[in-house]
Amino acid sequence: MITTNNGQFAEKLALLRDHGSRRKYHYDLLGMNSRLDSLQAAILMVKLRYLGEFTLARQQNADRYRRLFRQAGLDKRITLPVQPQGQRHVYNQFVIRVSERDQLRDHLRARGIPTEIYYPSPLHLQPAFAYLGFGPGAFPQAEEASREVLALPIFPQLTESQQEIIVAAITDFFSRTE
Repeated sequence: MITTNNGQFAEKLALLRDHGSRRKYHYDLLGMNSRLDSLQAAILMVKLRYLGEFTLARQQNADRYRRLFRQAGLDKRITLPVQPQGQRHVYNQFVIRVSERDQLRDHLRARGIPTEIYYPSPLHLQPAFAYLGFGPGAFPQAEEASREVLALPIFPQLTESQQEIIVAAITDFFSRTE
């Protein structure tokens, strides 16, 4: 805990504790993630007992998404997360890549399906990294990915029928754009 009566210092500390960000996914400074309060810590201590169970549920949801996307023929229209042989992924997010990302997100939002775009701007274009001197075009793959990534719901309690609804909505989107 830090206390101060210096407004500028307090503002900078608040900025640093939230990844150096004043607004979501825009980084002015190199910061850290220090937003955990006592209540959140207490909740996480209880949830920690279920970490293995939650991880397994997310992995099963990821496998189900892959199966549903393949069955719908969508695995040729979107890029799915890769599960390397012999590796384990916990799927905190299930991030697909699709060139029509923003239109698909609007389509899903209109159907009440939440999505998220994590890191919509690559790090080399963030003010916090401007001192490195990289501008647009320096990392074209990162820039392309930042325009195409879309995280779908994958929380442990996500049901098979909810995933079927999500995949059906994505199928509907692509059938409208053909």
